[in-house]
Amino acid sequence: MRGITGWGTHLPYPRLDRSTIRGVAGSGGGTGAGTRTVASYDEDTTTMGAEAARGALRGRGDRGDRLQSLWFATTEPAYADRTNATLLHAVLRLDRTIPAYDATGSVRSAMAVFRAGWQGPGSSLVVTSDTRTGLPGGPDEAAGGDAAAALLIGDGEQVLAEIVAWESVTEEFLDRWRTPGAPASRLWEERFGEARYTELGAEALKLALGKAGIAADAVDHLIVAGLHDRAVASIQRASGVSADRITDRLASTVGNPGAAQPALLLAAALEAASPGQNVVLLSLADGADAVVLRTTQALASYRPWRSVRTQAAAGAHLAYGRYLHWRGMLPVEPPRRPEPGRVSAPAAHRNAGWKYGFMAGRGGGGDATSDTVHLPPTAQDDTRTPVADALATIVTFTVDRLSYSLSPPVVFAIVDFDGGGRLPVELTDVDAGEVAIGGRIEMTFRRLATSDGIHNYFWKARPVREELREEPQEK
Repeated sequence: MRGITGWGTHLPYPRLDRSTIRGVAGSGGGTGAGTRTVASYDEDTTTMGAEAARGALRGRGDRGDRLQSLWFATTEPAYADRTNATLLHAVLRLDRTIPAYDATGSVRSAMAVFRAGWQGPGSSLVVTSDTRTGLPGGPDEAAGGDAAAALLIGDGEQVLAEIVAWESVTEEFLDRWRTPGAPASRLWEERFGEARYTELGAEALKLALGKAGIAADAVDHLIVAGLHDRAVASIQRASGVSADRITDRLASTVGNPGAAQPALLLAAALEAASPGQNVVLLSLADGADAVVLRTTQALASYRPWRSVRTQAAAGAHLAYGRYLHWRGMLPVEPPRRPEPGRVSAPAAHRNAGWKYGFMAGRGGGGDATSDTVHLPPTAQDDTRTPVADALATIVTFTVDRLSYSLSPPVVFAIVDFDGGGRLPVELTDVDAGEVAIGGRIEMTFRRLATSDGIHNYFWKARPVREELREEPQEK
């Protein structure tokens, strides 16, 4: 038995209300209903993927020791010509013998890494992440969303949902395309794509159900993912699965996160599923992939680190003008301070354990202070210990309105970590007015700045929010 052994998801905290688009852009926003998730100014597909991957391992209480491979897929990689998955590898503090690979450029890359993890040996971590941007006032801008989802794939008693069938069909046709560097996708006439995807999706679904030996009325949860909304709706109607068994695509709260959508919706379906149910994932992208999964008894006791449902219900309003600025479509007056310089590659490499793994030092020669926690670690420390998952308390803070930032003001805080260690950190996903001494924070991996094409990544802190607290959920 081989299949899903855990998952983690990340939905950015900022939310764009679609009803605010038309008043600025003159058009767009679709029906004006609901919100879409927006990657913050210090987030990209790599940092979101890192958060989802951390959630997958924390949900299993796993440090990644048993992983055999790490896979990462996105249509918006932070880098070309180099592997982005290696940064996830460093954040997760994986052993250097565990390989890390990218599959980038197309939405279907997400299903490619999912299949590679399933067909590969041992335990794999599959991470998908995407940011979707359209031109101001266009349909992709409103319908899109930013998110990441990670799946742990393995075998044995920990399998939560066994993969019992996977069928794929492929066909070359031009429906959606984007040249490298272009800010938005372009589309052919919608009826053409709808006709092709409806036929391909129906074929893949029929093949997969036949291989699994079940009929459409035996499907308990049907997930249809894809960027072509009309084709998705056509497949849902023609599937033979009743409407109450079709998984919500989160269009009104998250939007469509492209390459991250299949794994995100699968995670949402598994959160609602019970043992012994049939879950079918159908992904429409340059063909169709249909995956039939059967949940196991182990699912009854599994609780994700932070559920899709909980994250989708949270979030804070983001003004449309600020969204355009973050996306580079609305230049604004920058702080009159020098922009950050580029980070040194050799220095980053020498301090990788601290910079990416957030490893603290402990000890120092066995004297009276040998149990002191040092942040950052020193050369004299006896041991290194990860503190990325530790909570901390704000001791004092300052609001800086002069430092260079894409989202001023900058809030810096001195925090004391549970278990020892004090550190000055920058806060994110926070309004300056809500920061208070004694407030609780958790660490999150973010991008500090970009200079000369080099991204400077490090850890920031965000408030521990009551709305993200998990409550027991009946299945």
